[in-house]
Amino acid sequence: MYLAPRGTIDILPEDQPYWLHVYDQIRRVTQLYDYQRIDIPAFEETGLYVRGVGEGTDIVDKEMYSFVDKGGRDITLRPEFTAGIMRSYIQNGMRTRPQPVKVYTTGPIFRYERVQAGRYRQHTQFDIECIGSSDPAVDLEVMSVAWQLFSELGFEGLSFQLNSTGCPDCRPGYIRKLVAYYEAHRGEVCEDCRRRLERNPLRLLDCKVESCQPIIAGAPQILDDLCSECAEHFGSLHGYLDGLGRAYAINHRLVRGLDYYTKTVFEVWAQGIGAQNAVCGGGRYDGLAQELEGEPTPGIGFGSGLERIVMLMKQQGVPVPGVPGPQVVLAYHGQPAKIRCLGLLTELREQGVRATMGFDDRSLKAQLRNANRLGATYALVLGDQELAADRIMLQDMVGDAPRETIELVRVLDELRTRLGVEAACNASA
Repeated sequence: MYLAPRGTIDILPEDQPYWLHVYDQIRRVTQLYDYQRIDIPAFEETGLYVRGVGEGTDIVDKEMYSFVDKGGRDITLRPEFTAGIMRSYIQNGMRTRPQPVKVYTTGPIFRYERVQAGRYRQHTQFDIECIGSSDPAVDLEVMSVAWQLFSELGFEGLSFQLNSTGCPDCRPGYIRKLVAYYEAHRGEVCEDCRRRLERNPLRLLDCKVESCQPIIAGAPQILDDLCSECAEHFGSLHGYLDGLGRAYAINHRLVRGLDYYTKTVFEVWAQGIGAQNAVCGGGRYDGLAQELEGEPTPGIGFGSGLERIVMLMKQQGVPVPGVPGPQVVLAYHGQPAKIRCLGLLTELREQGVRATMGFDDRSLKAQLRNANRLGATYALVLGDQELAADRIMLQDMVGDAPRETIELVRVLDELRTRLGVEAACNASA
């Protein structure tokens, strides 16, 4: 028996109400903030991620699904959205549009990483990008999109974790200080940290190995080495957050995992969701466009995994709207009745009535039992006797009303009347 590949999941029909609710909230909140949808390819040239995400990152070194295609091109399934969206921004001349360009997307990303609860090798990500402005007020807006979305999804006790990773002017001095500190502790840190010390020192602060935690706690803090521009940017963002009354904490360990981040980095944390408090993470990437051979273009964004969001909503008992079932189920007995029911089924749907019928010529009893299981409001029963009289039996599946027979030519009008506004709304939709 074939099984889904390790690190992937099937999203079954009973899970769809959660996913549809999350997608509906994403569409609603992004519209409030005037973000437009963008869709980009699920694979890109490998070099895009090597240049954009950065050698020495776990994504590039360990997690990418890369291959050579039949044309001899090095291709990688996208491990994140930002580099691809910036590529699209450059390629499609979006610099000529009113700035900043505000876009969002959802879709699968692929990372060969350790499988754990809510984290998969193929997972669906919601991604926001705001490209073309260095104003710290834009940082606030992007962070506010995340705050409002998670608040309206039912998460409580929201707060921001906040840090700055500096810029190319001030970060090198801090990294030299960080490397000097870690060189004195080289024998005390894990093997991965020794590798990071050589290739990506900033990632030392993101290590989760228990034995490395005391070393991280004593490490120098980047905020002490920010240049005047980065310090002013960070201070302005603090002021904006204070003005809105948003809860935040300075987290000196927060560096995110990608090379393209500059200045602001942040996560949104929620209470009551276990040790992994973060529901999203992101930051500013003012040097990414140049790294991809575009004009200097600032940007900021965040990503959030939807599988984890849905998992947490279930754990916290967050209510979601159900997916509407059929309003009408047709049941038949005999081939001529079946043919007439197929035509009636089409007419009902064209009138905006959610309708379905049984197949495989099951007994009327089995068909009505299925109608009850589906939660239908009405069942229409048609057999040879009813067909000969040009009538159909109508059964109320919710109330106690007795069965009645009505003329076939009247059944559409009768159902529209009984279903009322709901059917009219569906027809207009």
